[in-house]
Amino acid sequence: MAENIFKLLVKYNKEINQEMNNIIKTLTDEEWNRRFSGYYKSIHELCSHIFIWDYIWLSRLKSAGNFSSLNGSYFNREYNFRELLFENIDEYLAKRPELDDVLINFVNEITADILTKEAKWTDSEGAQCREKVEMILIHVSNHQTHHRGMISLYLESLGKENDYSR
Repeated sequence: MAENIFKLLVKYNKEINQEMNNIIKTLTDEEWNRRFSGYYKSIHELCSHIFIWDYIWLSRLKSAGNFSSLNGSYFNREYNFRELLFENIDEYLAKRPELDDVLINFVNEITADILTKEAKWTDSEGAQCREKVEMILIHVSNHQTHHRGMISLYLESLGKENDYSR
């Protein structure tokens, strides 16, 4: 039963990301990089942050089992959580749906017993960490929602109508 909730959450996130990205693709480079007063200073920085953290969390989930969706060359890159990705909007628009599909494919592999397994990793300060798969998936979903809200405010200040909150 719980795995169905996660399937719903990642499907929702993908759909809403696509709706948001339909607005983002209309931005000029200047709007994409415009500086705001929030912690993340631009839509570009926010999209990069969300992508990197989704990628890092999925990489960490590899330690909880052998998942075909998390194998292969996609996870050969390591990102610094302060890194700014994407040379331009088109690069972001190409890579975000790929990562959303990895999330969906991963969730489609999980079962109730996998949700209670722990992922283990070493954080950026060298601390040993562990967390249940279900808690990581809740965090990933909420993290995306939180930062899409920030992007919505930035879009509003640019005069871009952006009701992708269904």
